Amino acid sequence: MAGKALGKHGMAFGALLSDWAAIVGSRLGEQTAPLKLVFPGNQRDNATLHVRVTSAAALLVQHEEPQILERINSFMGWRAVARLKLVHGAPVLKSKNFAPVVPKRLSPQQEVTLSTTTAQVEDPELRAVLEKLGRAIGG
Repeated sequence: MAGKALGKHGMAFGALLSDWAAIVGSRLGEQTAPLKLVFPGNQRDNATLHVRVTSAAALLVQHEEPQILERINSFMGWRAVARLKLVHGAPVLKSKNFAPVVPKRLSPQQEVTLSTTTAQVEDPELRAVLEKLGRAIGG
């Protein structure tokens, strides 16, 4: 479902959306937000990340761009992003839809159901993301 909403590289961008404040830090996380991830051609690396940034934080983001790119790529596990493109002056809207996902405490029965459902997924990263999603929506 999320694939269609997030586009061709949905998993990569979805991870940036959900963990943005953890990646860039709380100070920049409050004044910036990822807008879109644009990969050149059919490549899977060297993307341009469009970032909404308040006017007050724009200079700081420009100055810290190498460190931000390093954090993003470390988080992603490959050189996914090569540069940032800043969208200046627009207020950063914090939507509860894009707030960091906080896992909920599930009942023992819900834990068993979630574990059983995700056990069939072979990819450990995908299984972890699905478990996180399952906890976020309450099992």
